Amino acid sequence: MAEGKDSTYLTTREVAAFLNINEKMVYYLVNDKGLPATKITGKWLFPRRLVEEWLETHVLNVQRTGIDRSSNDGILLMAGSDDLLLQKVLSQFYKKGLGTVFFANLGSMGGLKSLRLGLCHIGTCHLLQDDNAEYNFDFAREELDRAPVFVNFSKREQGILLQKGNPKGIHSIVDLAKKGVRIVNRQLGTGTRLLLDYEISRSEISASQIEGYEVEVSRHMDAGLEVLSGRADAAPAIRAVAGLLDLDFLSLRWERYDLLIARERFFEKGIQDFIGLLHEKEFRSLAETFTGYDISLCGKMIFPDNLKLKE
Repeated sequence: MAEGKDSTYLTTREVAAFLNINEKMVYYLVNDKGLPATKITGKWLFPRRLVEEWLETHVLNVQRTGIDRSSNDGILLMAGSDDLLLQKVLSQFYKKGLGTVFFANLGSMGGLKSLRLGLCHIGTCHLLQDDNAEYNFDFAREELDRAPVFVNFSKREQGILLQKGNPKGIHSIVDLAKKGVRIVNRQLGTGTRLLLDYEISRSEISASQIEGYEVEVSRHMDAGLEVLSGRADAAPAIRAVAGLLDLDFLSLRWERYDLLIARERFFEKGIQDFIGLLHEKEFRSLAETFTGYDISLCGKMIFPDNLKLKE
């Protein structure tokens, strides 16, 4: 792959050389095939790791490893985006004797990839679409051979964690580029990183101006602990972390966090037992102990074009 001045991002010309296509075809792939890109100061830039991940997920003849074990056998396999409330439900699943859950924290894109390869029963996802309104549907359409069943887990408030009292005076995305402000980031392939990059792309600053932008942590709570310890002044994460750690919070938007389930597995006992927990009073009471969650749709099947998110 061609090397640019910044090895993290590729120019249009470098992406064209890497994919062995002309530059005009690059724009087609961005618009029609979801090639990951961001526009900064009028120029397209392509995150190197996301381009490589996009290419991998679009290989058509990859061997589908698959899992032979169904969730009926007492083992539920989940992969995708990290969530505090979800982790509590996974504990409930085990304590009630419904089975054992193994969760792989791979980010939303990792969850989609695992679902496509048949490596998990449920993928968790919160990827903002290009329409700046809906979540997950377009990404699933691009990555999966067959549309999954979408079951909502929650809506979550996403934003920027800040030190208590906001001593650095961070009131917008632009303030992350102020001198003396340092952040930690989430890894590529997560919905939280995608949202931050989107907000940066439509602001007056660029990622290269933000100190700590390249420093990544794998979980929302890890981001919160970095801010709480003073090693960072800010970090993208959900409001629930701010509530637990008594941090300040700059809200960006409410997002939809979904469970994606292969159609052929939807009625397996393990999956139905898990969804059943979401309707119980015990779970509803537990959700009320967290800030930044809306569970009005939790446990319900959702479909494209019939759901409007609150902003």
